[in-house]
Amino acid sequence: MIEPRATKVLVIGYVWPEPRSSAASGHVMQILEVFLEQGWDITFSSPAGFGEQRADLTALGIGEVPIELNNSSFDTFISELAPDIVLFDQFMMEEQFGWRVEKYCPDALRVLESCDLQSLRQGRHQRLKERLKASEDNNDFSGLFAPASREEFEHMANTDLAKREIASFYRCDLTLMVSEVEIELLVEQFRIPRSLLHWCPLMVDLPAGAPVEYEDRAHFLHIGNFRHAPNWDAVLWLKTAIWPLVRAQLPDAQLHIYGAYTPPKATALHNAAQGFHVLNWAEDALQVMSKTRVCLAPLRFGAGIKGKIVDAMLCGTPNVTTPVGAEAMHDQEPWPGAITRTAREFADSAVRLYQDKAQWLVAQAQARHLLSSRYPQSTHGPALIERLIECQRHLPQIRRDNFTGSMLRHHQHKSTQYMAQWIEEKNRNQAHTL
Repeated sequence: MIEPRATKVLVIGYVWPEPRSSAASGHVMQILEVFLEQGWDITFSSPAGFGEQRADLTALGIGEVPIELNNSSFDTFISELAPDIVLFDQFMMEEQFGWRVEKYCPDALRVLESCDLQSLRQGRHQRLKERLKASEDNNDFSGLFAPASREEFEHMANTDLAKREIASFYRCDLTLMVSEVEIELLVEQFRIPRSLLHWCPLMVDLPAGAPVEYEDRAHFLHIGNFRHAPNWDAVLWLKTAIWPLVRAQLPDAQLHIYGAYTPPKATALHNAAQGFHVLNWAEDALQVMSKTRVCLAPLRFGAGIKGKIVDAMLCGTPNVTTPVGAEAMHDQEPWPGAITRTAREFADSAVRLYQDKAQWLVAQAQARHLLSSRYPQSTHGPALIERLIECQRHLPQIRRDNFTGSMLRHHQHKSTQYMAQWIEEKNRNQAHTL
């Protein structure tokens, strides 16, 4: 009897995963772990260069194959690989390689992994810029934190990024979304069929053992990849408005800021006399977080759900954040810390959490409950596999019902194909003249 072969999965990454540098890469790694548990045969490819902190995929049994943009060598590669499922990590990879996948592996299930809704993040960033330009007040940003979904839509709808991103969602057979808030925005405002979306948040299981106790912790912490614009903005707000208010109440307080790819403009903010320490990249973020008393995440814009806050909960570290930071993360559950809208509220909440052991312990317990009720990999992993298998089983019907996606693939893929072929020919001619 011939044994059925394992499902073949090709993941096309925007970058090679760096789970210790970004939540987006961490989510990709969680998905890969779920696939590995099924015994699936996984190949990871990316046109990006190798980063210093990239995960060792080969040690996990995952094949690594670098690929090139605008190069027909990909056509030969994917034809020979013949994957059953192709997962695009971020919509830009679907734009670049989607037409090639459809042409050479038409029966492969095409899945998009969306770490956050980028056009939503861009729209919120633009609103923040307008607010900063219109007012010198660096304290109260509550007006940014309560827009209706229709208002969010109106800030996004006319942008090129939104049109590209939403079109990519339509062209795929399924899109994985980390945020239920973003799912509702897509369904209610952009009219994307709910059947094309699947809620797949960060997937973690509770760590064994008790967290570090209150008395054995010290200092405040902020952590985040500096290449991610919301993290850099959060550091600026901390420096200019929030941290001086904290130090006014706790003169000896220390804030430790960690982040991958720390630029000179960030290290220039370091000031030991003010207790404001910019410490570059953390070798082990969870270890650092476990020794910290309070995590600060003053996000004025952003999208998706926040890996730094999930990490804080895993470590039993209460956090202070904004409505943007807490968005789509707790549903109706109590927040493990504080959600604030102004610099003054943020600073006062941070100081109270730091000093009040009873409040701190309540927040820690709430974090544990929230993780177990909302983020268990043991729940979301099987749900993801079940959804992918269901989509494979009904793929002809899914594509027939998604006429908008079929129409967009017809037009966009033709234009992308011709542009890619023109660039490839241009590159070939240039190489010949050298």
